[in-house]
Amino acid sequence: MSKQRVISRGPGAGLFGLALVLSFAAQAEEPQVINLTQTGCQFVESENGVDHGYSTRSMADCEAINAKSGEERLAGAMPLHLKPGHYIFRVSNENVPYELGFWLRGATLVDRALLPSVSGGGLAQGTTRDYEVELKPGEYHYSCPLNPTPNYSLVVDG
Repeated sequence: MSKQRVISRGPGAGLFGLALVLSFAAQAEEPQVINLTQTGCQFVESENGVDHGYSTRSMADCEAINAKSGEERLAGAMPLHLKPGHYIFRVSNENVPYELGFWLRGATLVDRALLPSVSGGGLAQGTTRDYEVELKPGEYHYSCPLNPTPNYSLVVDG
């Protein structure tokens, strides 16, 4: 008996069985990890790897800093481009002396209703947390409302 014949008589035979195997293989695929480092008022990787060295003790400090430099820094930042899929955003609080968070959401109000999002806090100084999400094609923003940072762009290309 040929190998093909044995496979075709098994419990997962036919197109249905192939679809199940492919489905399980896709689910078993490990999520891609995106590392992001928060320092005062910014995500370092999002600003082309430049840590501006901002010193902050509160949200008000960052609001003042971003009012002066946020638009200019965003204009020079390159959007993050990803493919649709399963991701873990691994976010670290490197040196901010208060608790931070992470918020990834659709770039517009309509996109916020249609696209997946992920958010959370609990990032004390020196800690790292994972935020897991299944991204679909579209335009997103990510930021830390507690730091606060600019709204950095992420584009998921289908």
